[in-house]
Amino acid sequence: MHRRLAPLRRTLDAMPSPVADRPGLLLRDPLGYTEDVVIIPPPLVAFLRFFDGEHDEGDLAEALRRATGEIGASAFARRLADALGGSGFLEDEELGRRRESCHRAFAQAPAREATHAGGGYPSDGGELASLLDSWLGPRAENETAMPPGVYAVASPHVSLEGGHRAYAAAYRALPAEADGRTVVVLGTSHYGAPERFGLTRKPYVTPFGPAGTDLDLVEGLIARGGDAVTVEDYCHAVEHSIEFQVLFLQRRLSPGVRVVPILCGPFAAATRGPGRPEDDPGVARFVDALGELDAREGKRLLWVLAVDMAHVGRRYGDELEARVGAPELAEVEKRDRRRIAALAEGDADGFWELVREGDDELKWCGASPLYAFLRATAPRRGALLRYEQWNIDPASVVSFAAMAFGRGEAAAPGEGGA
Repeated sequence: MHRRLAPLRRTLDAMPSPVADRPGLLLRDPLGYTEDVVIIPPPLVAFLRFFDGEHDEGDLAEALRRATGEIGASAFARRLADALGGSGFLEDEELGRRRESCHRAFAQAPAREATHAGGGYPSDGGELASLLDSWLGPRAENETAMPPGVYAVASPHVSLEGGHRAYAAAYRALPAEADGRTVVVLGTSHYGAPERFGLTRKPYVTPFGPAGTDLDLVEGLIARGGDAVTVEDYCHAVEHSIEFQVLFLQRRLSPGVRVVPILCGPFAAATRGPGRPEDDPGVARFVDALGELDAREGKRLLWVLAVDMAHVGRRYGDELEARVGAPELAEVEKRDRRRIAALAEGDADGFWELVREGDDELKWCGASPLYAFLRATAPRRGALLRYEQWNIDPASVVSFAAMAFGRGEAAAPGEGGA
């Protein structure tokens, strides 16, 4: 009787190996249940398909034997399964133990630590301050005019290396009197459950110190948000989308800036089928809670949307080798800008119709925070401050933008973005 092969985890990062003398497929765990990294040699990549929960070691061994002629294929199949399972790469009991331990540790921790310090940005506070200051600087005279009454900005969450110009454009747009306001941060949850919102009471700690969490507002959202709320969502422990915003908020406003950190899972049902995200009762209830918060707190709040846009190329499952400047990416920009125009008009329905085209084949990972924001706060006017595309690797491109949203009078016709 052969042992059934547990499924390979779908939440793994998979990419071509960057190690010159070890080609193949690199697997790593963005959720942090394991720190191991596995490189599958090119001849073995095709055999990962047997880790689907439907095959056993005998199936894998027989396929290996037919492909290689090796009589020791059974032992090799067992070693491969043990290596993947022992490292937490399979949906099995070992992963369950690791997951429970990590989730428990986060729930009990007093703060959300700076997960990406020393990797995504400098871990030294002085070095980080100098870097952010070099990017922020004063606004140039030829930058896009702000919409009146700016109360919200959309910023990327792509790596600081690739997106610092757009980050800077977004955070320069915060109003001069912004210091002292609580900032509601709606961030993309790359690993969160669909139609769910992840909240935490924990302060976000960075090299600048802890940013304060506005506990009264968080508790209010937990109380009113219903079943769509995941409290002390473990995704906060590993997600970078909000962490990167806190860095800029601490530098632009104050190290102790108060935030309401909310991770938004994808609105998957409304992307695949007809209807709107709020047709899901949980989504509707939470968006209503955000709207009540906005109506009650008004000018005491700022809103930050931590969002990227299109994801195109090999890393994201496309056959296209995506490169900035190629004709295909010009078409992506054209489609991105149609969505951005709907956002600038505060047109939630029009924006979602564009997202639904082809089940969101552009793979905008910021669609749910943006839509929730439009529905909850109804901005009167938005402005595109900067749009960019960036090769995250030689065959894959991410697009992103900086935007500002206002409640004042509509901007004059012809005011647009770069």
